Amino acid sequence: MGSITIRNLDDDVKRRLRVRAAEHGRSMEEEVREILRQVVGRPLPARNLGQQVHDRFAAIGGFDLPPVTRTAPRAVPELE
Repeated sequence: MGSITIRNLDDDVKRRLRVRAAEHGRSMEEEVREILRQVVGRPLPARNLGQQVHDRFAAIGGFDLPPVTRTAPRAVPELE
């Protein structure tokens, strides 16, 4: 098992952690382990970029882009 040291922890954060640990009947160290298990212990589901863009704009109702007028591709030049 690994261990870490957290330096420069804000006094208010430490106080709230102590209170939270007491509410759950755990030591501060065990409370931190539980918080870390909950936050980083489970893998995030894979999402692709298209789904992320859709999710971002779905909350505001999305939007429609005007259709793009396409033209025929240019002919391949003769390189002789």
